[in-house]
Amino acid sequence: MKVQNVILLLGGNQGNVMQVLSSAIALIEKEAGPLTAMSAVYKTGAWGPVPQPDFLNLAIQIRTQLTPGLLMQRLLNIEKRFGRKRDVKYGPRTLDIDILFFGDAVIQTELLTIPHPELQNRRFALKPCADIAPDKRHPVLNKTIRELLQICTDSLDVSEYKA
Repeated sequence: MKVQNVILLLGGNQGNVMQVLSSAIALIEKEAGPLTAMSAVYKTGAWGPVPQPDFLNLAIQIRTQLTPGLLMQRLLNIEKRFGRKRDVKYGPRTLDIDILFFGDAVIQTELLTIPHPELQNRRFALKPCADIAPDKRHPVLNKTIRELLQICTDSLDVSEYKA
């Protein structure tokens, strides 16, 4: 497999989120490939079925030789190591890792949809992604991240987090 640039979104709202994000990035580098870019950290109000703390999110870009399926398996294992439980959809979590882009690939399987199917609807994903790849073109929607952010109708407040 040739080396691909992959953009991931990491987030969480349980425990020491900044420590978890930092440790998760180190593990991703060890198990998937070197970090080539990292966004600022953004704070976003949580939405979903249960009241919960605000989320912290950031985007990273790595270079990997893994296949998309193998990368996804490794990311799910990293989430589990940090105590991720999938009992409430959109519920609180220690760590969430999404693959936003895998090069320019368009993938639709039972386990994986790339680019992330909700990216264009989520300001909390577009904003950090715009930090590291504003001119990245969405291979399905044929718009840049910057353009998608400008037309995003998500009204959740996304602000840069200062620790």
